[in-house]
Amino acid sequence: MAHFPTGSSSPAFFSRCPHHRCDSVQAWFTSLLAAARPLSSRAAHLTGRHTAVQCGTSLSTPRISEPEASPAESSAVIQGGTAPLVQALLASQDVACFHFPGHNRGKAAPSSLSKLIGSGAFLHDLPELPELDDLFSPKGVILDAQKQAAQLFGSSKTWFLVNGTTCGIQASVMATCSPGDYLIVPRNCHISVISALVLSGAVPKYIIPEYNPAWDIAGGITPLQVDEAVKELEEDGKRVGAVLVTSPTYHGLCSNVQGIVSVCHPRGIPVIVDEAHGAHFKFHESLPSTAIEQGADLAVQSTHKVLCSLTQSSMLHTAGDLVNVDQVSKCLQVLQSSSPSYLLLSSLDAARYHLSKNTNIFDEPLDIASETKDQLMVIPGISVLDLPCFASDFPAIDPLRITFSASDLQLSGYEAYDILYEGHQIVSELVGTRSVTFAVNLGTRVQDVEKLVQSAKHLSEKYFFANSSKPMKENCVCGPLDKISVHLTPREAFFAKKRRVRIEDSLGEICGELICPYPPGIPVLIPGEVVTHDSLSYLMNVRHHGITIKLLMLS
Repeated sequence: MAHFPTGSSSPAFFSRCPHHRCDSVQAWFTSLLAAARPLSSRAAHLTGRHTAVQCGTSLSTPRISEPEASPAESSAVIQGGTAPLVQALLASQDVACFHFPGHNRGKAAPSSLSKLIGSGAFLHDLPELPELDDLFSPKGVILDAQKQAAQLFGSSKTWFLVNGTTCGIQASVMATCSPGDYLIVPRNCHISVISALVLSGAVPKYIIPEYNPAWDIAGGITPLQVDEAVKELEEDGKRVGAVLVTSPTYHGLCSNVQGIVSVCHPRGIPVIVDEAHGAHFKFHESLPSTAIEQGADLAVQSTHKVLCSLTQSSMLHTAGDLVNVDQVSKCLQVLQSSSPSYLLLSSLDAARYHLSKNTNIFDEPLDIASETKDQLMVIPGISVLDLPCFASDFPAIDPLRITFSASDLQLSGYEAYDILYEGHQIVSELVGTRSVTFAVNLGTRVQDVEKLVQSAKHLSEKYFFANSSKPMKENCVCGPLDKISVHLTPREAFFAKKRRVRIEDSLGEICGELICPYPPGIPVLIPGEVVTHDSLSYLMNVRHHGITIKLLMLS
């Protein structure tokens, strides 16, 4: 895998790791528990839309203090099933514990970690006790929580995931593709798709998405591309197990899932959607349609991204009858931990309940994002990514994702980010060679976006005239590589013997690992592919810009 330097002068990671606010995890979890209580216990304190309990703690906006629920109230809530999994944890009693984990409900918790996250997290860090149900054979509170999630998100069945969207992608591919089947997939798929190919033994049929070199960003795929890929495989007598679509992309670009479904379903081909960045789409009419609403068979969402569950918690939704749900459940049992975290599971339940009781919750974030884009677009030298940047007829772009470029100021994405972070303490979600991406969410504050706009104005004022007389930097970024030479499947390459070689000596060798300088997020090489002249030139160019690359080749 490509290795990237961690120096501050030119950080070029797969994606930037945001320096999030270090709010107390205990306070956050307490707010989720409070949000899950009956509205009657809070009615005296809550009036109007802005009184909704927020997921997280603002540094400037005071949060509503709520009284603790009495044991009688907690019992009533459990029976009512408002947030069943959360309430089951709330009802946990002070008992003599002779079970795992070894911190014994916080009694033996490491003091350093207790100071960091508080004792409450340990108190509710429990194993699969009888009253807490079984994730792999749910019959109680987990089943109830998942059913309520399915109802809210519009699916026929929903699974809670504690191994992230990655395990949901892997299970979806394994449940639909047998060894030797073909999976039609965009070249800018997430790395989890490649691991799914290794696990399932499926063979990839790649679609090259549209690419904008000025932004160094890849878009989605079209129904026409999917139709052509299916026809090519059918003409060769190949069986298509499934089609996987990434929608939205990291930058918020959505593919026409409904059109792709119309291509696939008449042929009996299920459609899987990596909807990691679109879990919030269901909750406002101004947001794009969800994958399930457009007819997808399986959709995997990172509930922790724009929504407010804990990191690593996700949901897998299904609809229709093309996919065997029992097979999906079996695959998840293989992939997920046999000791699931109830903190992660209950955060999914609490996030679902929070959304169900706050129907206008995305009004303010959408207004903030829209106004921010309008202000950024009029700043000299600053460009904002939007649908017209692509020739394909993509149906939508996530309005909560803001991507701007300072290329007209002669600044790379990395240079712009360094100035914003080091000079203005602004942390983005994603940094690319030619752009910076910001994610607006439920916790975004007005003063934060005002600071972003002012900082962008500072960039313009400082560099617009200073660099105007300099010749424009040559765009050395290569587009997606469409000349792919495949010698082995990812699974065959994964299990084959390998050796390390210098990059200069790799021409004509078979790659044994995934090499993916991100963004644009399109792998230069995938296990089993031959190193061509084009791919080698690209890698040499990347190395010239300071990125360390070590190649693992097949023997």
